[in-house]
Formats: sequence, structure tokens, C-alpha cells
Amino acid sequence: MPQPDLLEFFDSPAATPFLIEHVQEEFTSVCPKTGHPDFAAITLRYQPRAVCVELKSLKLYYQSFRNEGIFYEAVTNRICADLSERMSPQWLQIVSDWRGRGGIRSRIIASSGHVPQEWLRG
Repeated sequence: MPQPDLLEFFDSPAATPFLIEHVQEEFTSVCPKTGHPDFAAITLRYQPRAVCVELKSLKLYYQSFRNEGIFYEAVTNRICADLSERMSPQWLQIVSDWRGRGGIRSRIIASSGHVPQEWLRG
């Protein structure tokens, strides 16, 4: 099971709005239908309110999905919900870019709060 209790945080260093973006290029989970591994790049973008996520703990949290049988959509929404609940950011966006299988690539986007248009990227 994914382990959100692994996540740790530190106080945001600035009161003025700023964007944080973290990219995990080596995310792995398991397809619950086939049992085959799924690979993705996960991009986390957020504007902190009071705290920022600590990177080693984020890596360990992502690794807790490694043997989890879970669909792409559930992965993306679970990460969004876990981080939003624990950080209470101004806004948060998760983009998962899944490597192709059978000629189909998938991109799933989940967000919490109002993501300003000027900070969105394709």
C-alpha cells in the first residue's frame, strides 16, 4: 500500500507566492489487470502555503507504490489527495506521464485548489 506517513515537511522559506516543481523520472507501479510493471514520470507542481515537502521523504513515498497493483488514474489522484491533505498548499497539480504500452501513451492530470493559468505548462 502507498505510505503517506513517510512524507515529511519543512516550513516554507517565503511568504510571497512562488512555484515549486519536482519531477520523478523513475516512478513504478504495477498494472492490476496484467501484473506488468508500469513506468511514469511524475511531476509535482505547487504553491506552498505554510510547508514544503522534503525530497527524500517524497522519494520514499513514491517508492511505496512500487509493488502496488493500481491503475494510472488512481495513482495520480491518490498522490494529489495525499499531498494536498498533508500540506494544504494554495494549489497543487500532479501530472503523470506513463510510458507507452501497446502503442498507447497516457497522461493523467489531477489538481487541488485553483491552479493559476500562468503557472500551467503542457
